[in-house]
Amino acid sequence: MKKTLVVTVAMLSLSILATTAFCDTKKGGKIDAKKEFEEHCAVCHPKGGNIVKPDKTLSKKSLTAHGIKSEKDIVAKMRNPGPGMNKFDAKQVSDKEATAIAGYILKAFP
Repeated sequence: MKKTLVVTVAMLSLSILATTAFCDTKKGGKIDAKKEFEEHCAVCHPKGGNIVKPDKTLSKKSLTAHGIKSEKDIVAKMRNPGPGMNKFDAKQVSDKEATAIAGYILKAFP
């Protein structure tokens, strides 16, 4: 009986830990878009610039000149970029995170 109780408690503890590891741990489910940008994009796009292709910054003027006008366009570019940019699939950056990052880019880099 004692052994069964110990095993049961151990299994419940592990399942609780496993569940929290897969939950959205963002505050109230809300994504911190600036933090996500810093984590995934800022290495190559510091302050909205571009260290690989300086003519392709994240400014609204530059984005528009390259056919990128909306959050959807930015997410599409993240998913299927051209040469010189890392590809971010949905496993690396969820659709929700990618959309939040895209919104942040449009607001932060006019």
